[in-house]
Amino acid sequence: MDRIREVLAESQRVEEDAKERARQTQKQAEEDRRKASEAQEAAEVAAREANERARAAKKAQQEAEEHLKNGIQPVVVPSHEEVEAVKRRVQYTEGLFHFAVAGVAGGGKSSLINAFRGLENRDKALGAAPTGVTETTLAISRLPDPNQARPFIWYDIPGAGTLKIKDWQYFNEQGLYVFDCIIVVFDSRFTMADIAILMNCKRFGIPTYIVRSKSDVHIRNIMRERGYDSDDDDGDRTRRTTLYAEAREEYIAETRANIKQNLEDANLPDQKVYMVSNAILLSIVKNHNLSPKIIDELELMRDLLSEAHSRRCIPAAPAP
Repeated sequence: MDRIREVLAESQRVEEDAKERARQTQKQAEEDRRKASEAQEAAEVAAREANERARAAKKAQQEAEEHLKNGIQPVVVPSHEEVEAVKRRVQYTEGLFHFAVAGVAGGGKSSLINAFRGLENRDKALGAAPTGVTETTLAISRLPDPNQARPFIWYDIPGAGTLKIKDWQYFNEQGLYVFDCIIVVFDSRFTMADIAILMNCKRFGIPTYIVRSKSDVHIRNIMRERGYDSDDDDGDRTRRTTLYAEAREEYIAETRANIKQNLEDANLPDQKVYMVSNAILLSIVKNHNLSPKIIDELELMRDLLSEAHSRRCIPAAPAP
């Protein structure tokens, strides 16, 4: 009987051990399933987050590529140190008003600055900005106004759209964010480089003026298209006067419509475009002579003087 009881007790212990091992195995299996489920859930969450990041990155890349395609520089806000470094580089001086004349290469920026300063392009000894058929401004030129009554500093900015200056990098690379006012000059076509300058100026709160240069040349070209022969200046004066009036009207209307459409397409507010001839502007500044062929030269000068006066409290010089 003792032996039977021992066998039964041993059998019961074996059975209990087996049950305990089964419970532990089942518990471990459940734990493994829980961990596997958590791992799968975590993997799914990570995959969703990775997909979302990938979509966001792709969208950002597409937007960046679209901006680059359209000549729009990514918004990069310069640090205080960068701003101060650019101010030192361009010799920014408090109490003076700093005009930057920017735009595509060959647009007539240097000639416009010379006219504003009352200098002809050939007045090299007097500090006229160099001009030429090719891009002559490869670095920012600081040009004080010869008129001591106007404490202005003019800056001839290298042209955008060259092999050296890419359109979408133009604004930040030239440090245009430190200037008090920017004049965007164009000749024949208003480009995406010009739009990029205006967009960045809007972000930085910098006043801008759009100027179409060489207006006398463009009007003369329209006259030629209408049959005018420059070699026949001694011919029918009435016909020449009529052709000039028609060409001038067409030029002004076409220019205003073009700028309005370009600004609208870029979601920029409409603003005036000043059509000028450097020769007429120079005559106004240098000789106080108001040509009958004047378009916006005098208005541009007055607006710029008003801008300088309102932003720097500089006494405006008497109007020419």
